[in-house]
Amino acid sequence: MSNLIVHGGTPLRGRITPSANKNAVLPILCATLLTRAPLRLLKVPDITDVRKILDIFRALGSQVHLDQESGVLTLHHERTRFDAAEHRLPEEMRSSIMLVPPLLARFSVARLEDNIKGCTLGVREIDPHVEVFRHFGAEVERTEGSLLVRRSAELRPVQHWLDYASVTTTENFVLCAAGAPGVSTLTNAASEPHVQEFCQFMQMLGVRIEGVGTSRLVVHGGAELGGGEFRFDEDFHEITTFLALGAITGGDVRVKNSAPENFPLIDRTFAKFGVRVEHQEGWSCARVDGPLKVQTPFTANVLTKVEAAPWPYFPVDLLPIFIALGVRAQGNAMFWNKVYDGALGWTGELSKFGAHVFSSDPHRIVTFGGGELVPAVVESPYIIRVAIALFMVAASIPGRSEIRNALPIRRAHPHFVENLRSLGAQVEWASAD
Repeated sequence: MSNLIVHGGTPLRGRITPSANKNAVLPILCATLLTRAPLRLLKVPDITDVRKILDIFRALGSQVHLDQESGVLTLHHERTRFDAAEHRLPEEMRSSIMLVPPLLARFSVARLEDNIKGCTLGVREIDPHVEVFRHFGAEVERTEGSLLVRRSAELRPVQHWLDYASVTTTENFVLCAAGAPGVSTLTNAASEPHVQEFCQFMQMLGVRIEGVGTSRLVVHGGAELGGGEFRFDEDFHEITTFLALGAITGGDVRVKNSAPENFPLIDRTFAKFGVRVEHQEGWSCARVDGPLKVQTPFTANVLTKVEAAPWPYFPVDLLPIFIALGVRAQGNAMFWNKVYDGALGWTGELSKFGAHVFSSDPHRIVTFGGGELVPAVVESPYIIRVAIALFMVAASIPGRSEIRNALPIRRAHPHFVENLRSLGAQVEWASAD
């Protein structure tokens, strides 16, 4: 059941409680391996990547129990074992690389498949991770079909400066530093909300971290780590997604949002398309007076633009959502992906709806919106928010559309179709046959 069928043209209305952020949940799950104390995690989403990591834990002998209905996960890694000759970490999930530091700390060795990958967002190298492992004193060896990472002594504290503010490399640095007695410092650290949430979990375990939310992290490692209970926040990606779905269909969707302090730039970006976002009493909603319309900049001879880069820039993962708004809005807008090569290659699919999108180069496109659109059958690449963006456009057009290969949505958004139906959408999963 990998395709989405939607009969669009219905304004979506209602309330949604978002799930937790996949990009916070997965590194935190990896970090749980650092402690032998019992843990209880609340609001764990039932998504494919979570299931894969929990299957790894079970294979290693950990005690795992997930109540899928309530989202309560209990973990105990007291009897976990890892044998490099027997166990390998799967290649199909990029977060596997964040299991390396906990395994190094617990068992002095980790083995992972040689081709770690996630969404098809251009080249995503693992060299920055290898560099971090080596700085802390680990040996990294390429063997046939896998990478072997091992240490022969305690990890040593380091001072490191990243080439770019990589989320997973920042998290891997903190994981390594937690097991390295002494003080480690990372400059040019990523600071996204999910990185902050990850650091808060590490602090709960007993790791002292200074500078959370900034580009410079100071980690005091070597402490004995404990357990406890941790509740995940709502995913700001999913909050934005449902706000945008309400706006593009001319509806009224209210989304639970416990952290509106993360939204000023996102709100201003919505405003560029004539959407006003309001945050009241823990809920957010997006309002549109009339049709979507690109707002003319004060400097009238330049295009309205959305520039996506590492936080605190506009989040690059949300760029496709706003490209969908740009296609629908009257007027022209430029979208600039400053992070991934080739991540905008999918925009040709928008032409099947009748949209006019011009590719300036591998990092920039221009939408010429406001034209008449028609239902279509489109193909999504393996990128979560692209599948959603194509669905958004389809949901705004009266008639039957199909988004093929929409399965990546399930990697981040549990009960996505059920949530849409609760808002009045006519949508269903269908097989590829």
